[in-house]
Order: sequence, then C-alpha cells, then structure tokens
Amino acid sequence: MASRPKEPAEDPRKQSFWMPGNYVRTVHRTEQSFQACNDIVACFTERAKVEKQYAQQLSQWSNKWKAIVDSRPLYGSLMRAWQCFFTSTERLSALHSSIAQSLTEEEGERVKTWQKETFPKKIFCGFRESYKSNTSFSRAQKPWSKKLQKLEKVRVAYHRSCQKEQAALDKEKQANENSEMSEEKKQKIREAKEKTAEEKEKAKDRYEKMLEDVSSYTPRYMEEMEAIFEETQEEERKRISFLKQVFLSIHRHLDITNNESVKAVYSELHQTLMSIDEQDDLKWWKNNHGPGMPTDWPKIEQWVPPIKKLNRKKRDQKGKESRPVMIGGVKVRALYDYVGEEADELSFKAGEIFLKVEEEDDQGWCRGVLTGGKEGFYPANYVEVAE
Repeated sequence: MASRPKEPAEDPRKQSFWMPGNYVRTVHRTEQSFQACNDIVACFTERAKVEKQYAQQLSQWSNKWKAIVDSRPLYGSLMRAWQCFFTSTERLSALHSSIAQSLTEEEGERVKTWQKETFPKKIFCGFRESYKSNTSFSRAQKPWSKKLQKLEKVRVAYHRSCQKEQAALDKEKQANENSEMSEEKKQKIREAKEKTAEEKEKAKDRYEKMLEDVSSYTPRYMEEMEAIFEETQEEERKRISFLKQVFLSIHRHLDITNNESVKAVYSELHQTLMSIDEQDDLKWWKNNHGPGMPTDWPKIEQWVPPIKKLNRKKRDQKGKESRPVMIGGVKVRALYDYVGEEADELSFKAGEIFLKVEEEDDQGWCRGVLTGGKEGFYPANYVEVAE
C-alpha cells in the first residue's frame, strides 16, 4: 500500500498557547476529564466481570474435582492435602467475587458520584467550568488578538513595499545596463525607485510603531492569561488527585499479594501439604485395612442363657401386689454382661457385685440395687449368690 504524502509540519510558534484560539485545548480538558471518568468506570466494570467469571470458574473447578477426589482411593494426610486445594480455591473464589463487587459497587459508584458533583452543566453551554474558562480566555485575549491582526496587516504592507523597492532597484539596474534607453526614461525609473524607497520607510515606521504597541501590551496579556490558566490548572489538579486516589484504591482491591486472607489461604495450604506424613498414612492403612485391624480370633465362647421377654403389663400388675422384700438384700455376682433395654432395667458387667432386694418373680426377673444406688430389674439367671 502506497504511503500517504507527508504534510508540511505546522509552525510550532502557531501552536503556542499564546496564539489566538489555542487556549481551547486547555478548555477542552474539562470535557476530556468527564469522558475519562466514563472510560474508567467502563474499564473497571469490565474488569469486575473478569473477576466474577474467574471466581465462577474457580468454584466450578473445585466442585467438579472435589466430587472426583472424594471417590478416589487416596487416604490419610495425602487425601487431606488434596482436599485442601479445593477448600483454598473456594476461599479464593469468594475473594475474587468480593473484588468484582468492590470494583463496581464501591469504586464505580464513587467515580460516578464525584463526576456528577464535579462537572455541573450550564443550559445550552455544556459544562459550566468550560463555559467560564472559555469566556475568560476569550475576553483576556481579544484586545491582544486585535492588535496582533493590525500588526499582521502592517507587516504585510511593509513586506509588500520591500518587494516593490526591490523590483524598482532591479529595473534601474537593467536600465543602466541598457545603452539604447534614453536618459529621460532612465530618470523616470530612478524617480520611481526613490518613491518606492520612501513608501518602504513609511511602512517600516508604521510596522515598528505597531510592534511596539503590541510588545507593550504583551505583559498585561500574559498576566491575565496566566491567571485564568492557573485557575484551570487548580481544577485539573483536583481531578488528577481524585483519580489518583481511585487508582490506588483499585490497586488495593486487585493486589491480592498483600491481602492477608490470601496469605492465610496459601499459608494454611502449605502447612497442610507439609503435614503429609508417609508413616502416619501407612500406619492408618495398616490399622484399617491391613494386619493391624482388630480380629475376633477363634476361641471358646461361653453359653449365655436366653432372657425371657418381660411382660410389662403383668409386671405392672404384680407391682401392685405385695412381694416379699429382702431386708438388707443379698449380694449377687453377675455371670454375664447385661445391657438394660428399658429405663427400669439395670445394666452391668460380668463379675460386678450388687444387691438383690426382691426374690425372682414368675417371669424370671429380680429387683436389685447397684453399687451406685440405681434400682431396677434384671434377669435372675444372669447372677449367682456371691459368697
């Protein structure tokens, strides 16, 4: 593709702030700052979406693999270490969700609120600040601009008179070199040259006087323009300072390297990984799936007499009848372990000694009192009289 021809570079002096109309670049900073706020909000709203999507992806990854890992045959500290990755990921997911929320609800709203307060508008005139600055610059520059226009006119007139004088000099020179030209004609050429020289001097005098007038007014012009410019600078300084704080606040949200919760997540994960212990895991396997498992080796099993199921209604009826009570009770020793099935039944271990306080009823049950004072029923064939 053919390159476009380069345009001639513009005269830097014409681009100067002091030249007529060039203050508009400073005036336009207000609109540009307003637009910058919109761009900043849009930029970090999009970043918030990235953070939210990342948080969702972390959570999805964790849920998927957590279910897979739980079904795998790993065990012990190695399993805990692997599972810790998912716990850490869930915490990181929550952190990135909070970052997304902070970017939109805190920083985004903060910029919008400040933007609304800082850029009031004037009906039909855009932003109030821009209108005020433009009016002030225009008013301060108008007298100097008029003088500059007059100066340009006399400069053009002076340069034009210089061109005429040079043309007259060239014509006189050609006439002097022409031997065939009459003396009368040469005299007219000399008179014309002298006249152009006089006109040039007059134009030069007017040019110098106008330049002096412009130069004498320039300090006042510069003073007024600089005063207005400094006012716009102060407003811009406030904007820069605010947006700096916004960027620093956004940085604090995004810089998870200095986030204490992130440090805690990875610190705990590292501790869990370092706690992987081969010997403990091997010992656990041995005791739960290997030779260390408890086993009921074959041995003689004592016969335990069956217990006749106690008829509750009959017992309650018998309870109303008088049954012989043994004064002081009789010491008995448990032959077998027994665990009471009802609240009014005793529980004891083989070999335990307690008191029998009522004789055996027709259902094969006695009433007794344990060493701790609890009273209740027990199967009569589970004890023997202690010597």
